[in-house]
Amino acid sequence: MDRKEVETFSGKLSAVKIKQAKSKAGTYKLADGRGLNLEVRPNGSKYWRLSYRYQNKQKTLALGVYPVVTLSGARDATLKAKRLIHKGIDPVINNRQSKAAIAGSNFKPIAEEWHKKESGRWSKGHAQGVWQTIKADVLPHLSDIPIRDIRTTDVLYLIRKIEERGALDVAGRIKQRISSIFRYAIQTGHAEFNPVDALKGVIQTRKVKHRKSIKLDELPAYLNALDNYQGYLLTQHALKLITFTFVRPGELRSAEWKDFDLDRAIWRIPAEKMKMDEEHIVPLSTQAIDLLKLVKELSGNYDLVFPGSHDHRKPMSENTLTYAIRKRLKFDATAHGFRTTASTILNESGFRVDVIERQLAHGERNKVRAAYNRSQYLAERTDMMQWYSDYLDGLKAGADIVPIHKAKK
Repeated sequence: MDRKEVETFSGKLSAVKIKQAKSKAGTYKLADGRGLNLEVRPNGSKYWRLSYRYQNKQKTLALGVYPVVTLSGARDATLKAKRLIHKGIDPVINNRQSKAAIAGSNFKPIAEEWHKKESGRWSKGHAQGVWQTIKADVLPHLSDIPIRDIRTTDVLYLIRKIEERGALDVAGRIKQRISSIFRYAIQTGHAEFNPVDALKGVIQTRKVKHRKSIKLDELPAYLNALDNYQGYLLTQHALKLITFTFVRPGELRSAEWKDFDLDRAIWRIPAEKMKMDEEHIVPLSTQAIDLLKLVKELSGNYDLVFPGSHDHRKPMSENTLTYAIRKRLKFDATAHGFRTTASTILNESGFRVDVIERQLAHGERNKVRAAYNRSQYLAERTDMMQWYSDYLDGLKAGADIVPIHKAKK
């Protein structure tokens, strides 16, 4: 503020007068001049207000709270507002636009812009899943920070918090998504560098654990024992379905009836339920269809195909299947191990490796190749899944199983 302008501000208030102003039963004002007033409220709080006219309308501009904003600070703000009015600018609108510009440079609105742009190429379910992870694991830490001020250590902190709960796969996906948001921020002029670039190799790696699977010479005994299972009926059906489909246990537990098209013999698992964040199609054999019809009689009124025994809104416990295999059926294996069993049998029986890997939903690094494989292999996968169910039925019946003819390379 110019010295000349300070001298021409004929204020009526003083620091002492403001400090000594006592609260009353109602709100009252102390005028300083040029429309500047100190509003004293019954609870003793004091607010600076500027009254002015703009385009023949009486308006009020909030200048802050005393003593955070001092008398000299309020006068300075008053003169700045007067200069804006002289230029034909409404101070209230100018303030609003300034705040919006500041808020717009924070992490959350930029992340929302990025998500809106990217979600156009995603399925609805995947888009919702991506935003849910950002909302749960990123926004609590970065939401209101100007994106230019976010540093590598800020991102590292939230990644370590995710790792602390053992969610290493989630930590990796979150790192990738934050990096993508920063690339978008750089492209749109909101940021100048990507703090995630310095975090290469920082994600903890999970020690590979080989889940125990049913040995091939034990498989006929297991299948017959499963037919005579004496426990919870839905658990028996779940174990049979995972044997036929060899999906991951988490994918089975989270399965909802809306994911199934029994008429077309298709189970379409949404991307947000998949480890690789991509939609996965499971062709259903006639045995799997017949089994699901039985399951529908038990849980068809619920959203979940395999709900918990105590609360149908929650999925079956993650330990239920492996517990049943080990404690009730007395086989030293896990529910996840049926993926290994299926992979071994199908590979030894001559099916193409690419077809088997696609059905196991193992990630394809080449995105163009992955898109081609998803459509190109569906017919082969459908035949393979029916063959596999027939093979298991043959084992159970004690048939002398001969591997399938070598598939064409």
